[in-house]
This record gives sequence, C-alpha cells and structure tokens, in this order.
Amino acid sequence: MNIEPAIVKAFAPTGTLRASINLGNPILANRDVASGEPFGVSVDLARAFAQHLSVPLELVVFDTAGKSVEAVSDERADFGFFAIDPKRGETIAFTAPYVLIEGFYLVRNDSPVRTHADVDQPHNRVAVGKGSAYDLFLTRELKHAEIVRAPTSPAVVRTFLEQQLEVAAGVKQQLEADAAKAGGLRLLDERFMVIRQAMGVAKRRGPQAAEALGAFIETMKASGFVAEALERHAIAGASVAPAA
Repeated sequence: MNIEPAIVKAFAPTGTLRASINLGNPILANRDVASGEPFGVSVDLARAFAQHLSVPLELVVFDTAGKSVEAVSDERADFGFFAIDPKRGETIAFTAPYVLIEGFYLVRNDSPVRTHADVDQPHNRVAVGKGSAYDLFLTRELKHAEIVRAPTSPAVVRTFLEQQLEVAAGVKQQLEADAAKAGGLRLLDERFMVIRQAMGVAKRRGPQAAEALGAFIETMKASGFVAEALERHAIAGASVAPAA
C-alpha cells in the first residue's frame, strides 16, 4: 500500500518512527531478561507500523503508562499504546481498541469485601498503579474509598501487602499471578471495568495521522495479526477487540 508522504512526515518528522512502549502493562510488553530488549504485542505492532510506513523504528521504553502517555503528548515519541481514557484523550487521538483487558479487585481471603459496593466505603484504601487506566477510572468512580497509588502497576500488590491496605485494583492477569505467589488472596467475582487498549498519536499531528493509525489497527485486527500476537506471546484472558 502506498502511503502519502505527508502521513509519513506526520508520524516520523525526524526520519525515525519513535514508539512509546509501556512496560507497566505486562499483558502487552515485557523486557527479555537475557537481552534486555522489549518484546510483546505492542512491540510487534510498532514494528509492523514502521514497516507499513517504510521507516526505521526506535522503541522508547517507559515503566508506567503515565510516562508513556506524556512522551506522546509532549511529542518525545511519535505514537504509543494506551488504554482509552477521557483524560488522556485531551491530548491523544486514539484508534478504536485492538485488545480488551479486564480490571479486577483483589482482597485477602478473610476480607469482608465481596462486591463492588463493598469496595467503595470510607474505611477502605484501594491500591492502584499511578497514572494507569484504572487509576484514572477509579479516581472518577470511587466516591468514598481512599486511593493509594503504587509507583507502577506491577508494584500494586506489593504496595497492598506492605501497607496493609484493604483492596488492590489492576489488570486481572497481573493480580492473579501476584496472588498465586503471595497466597491468601482472592479476586472478586466480577470485573469493575473493561480496559480498552488502543494505539494513539498526539492530536497536534493532525486528523490525517489519526485516521491513518486507525485504519492500520483495523487492518491488523482483521488480518489476524493481533490474535496471532496474543497467541505467540501466550497471553491468556485478553481478547481481540471487535472491528470499529
């Protein structure tokens, strides 16, 4: 497919496409222990998009979603992979989601918390990853419980345990893995949100750039690329989002 030069310039004004990669969401990106190189679904998509534009790729790696969003908003990176959120949407133009992930609550086995209504009580403190999609969501939704922000999403359960908090909130797979290691913990029976993972570009790059990115991710979903990437990286519990 021929790409208009204006679109290529909008995404890669330096001649190299800079992808913002968030390692705070292990469903989509991780770092190889041996090589130190990032890998995962978002990395695969970044490489495919660079190939689509016929430009070299640079991975700009961050440990939290908040830092990753800021890099694209400030145009220190050219595009990135984020959960859709109204606050982020002030500066970021999102594609439709390509992957759906569930957000869950975690408590101790002997906790009286059984339902979502039990969580939002004045005596409860809820651990979240600072700047994560569920931090932004719960900041709007919780009216009574106190939010305690862990430095990163993978640190949520550690913060929950160390500070003797009542509830932890996060991506289901991360919570399940941490609960299995710690023991004595359980997830509530139902999710509190669906996290819609999308690609995004700074709105300052223009509507044509946003449209081109949206068209790319729809092609990646329809072609089976996203499903194959989830399978290749052995990601369970996440699903390919439906076509826009």
